[in-house]
Amino acid sequence: MKRVTVTLEKQEADYHFRSFNSAGLSVDIDDATAYEDGKGKGVGPMQLLIMAIGGCSGVDIVAILKKARQPLESFTIQVDGYKPEGVSPSTFEKIAVRYNFTGKMDESKVRRAIDLSLGKYCSVARMLEKSASLEYDFTLNGTHFEGTPFS
Repeated sequence: MKRVTVTLEKQEADYHFRSFNSAGLSVDIDDATAYEDGKGKGVGPMQLLIMAIGGCSGVDIVAILKKARQPLESFTIQVDGYKPEGVSPSTFEKIAVRYNFTGKMDESKVRRAIDLSLGKYCSVARMLEKSASLEYDFTLNGTHFEGTPFS
C-alpha cells in the first residue's frame, strides 16, 4: 500500500496552519470565518478540497489531450461547491466544475478527456462522488458545451 504523508504546523494566528508534503512544498490553511475581519492567512479546508478536484482533473485532462495530440493553448478551471447553510458539519452536496479551453482542439476529444478524468482517473473525484453529485460544463474557444451527465 502506498503511503502519502503531509505535515501541518500551527502558525501564530489561532487557526492558521502551514502544511508540507514530503518534498517540502507548502500550502497555508486557515479558517477566515473564525476571524472578525473575515480574513485568514490561507485557504480554507473546504476550499482546499474543491481545489484538489480541479487540480486532479486538470492534470488528467492535460495528459489525455497531449496523448490525443490536441494543441492546448490555455486552460482554466472554476470549481463551485454547494453545501447547506446553518448545519455542522456542512459537507458539499453538489460540486460543479467549469472548464475553459482555447486551442485548435476537437470538441469530442475535449469532452472525452473530461469524462475520463471525472468518471475514471481522478482519485479526488472518485472520493467526493460518494457524498456529492458532480457535474461539469466546458467552453472551447468561446463556445459553451454542457457536460455529459454522471449516473
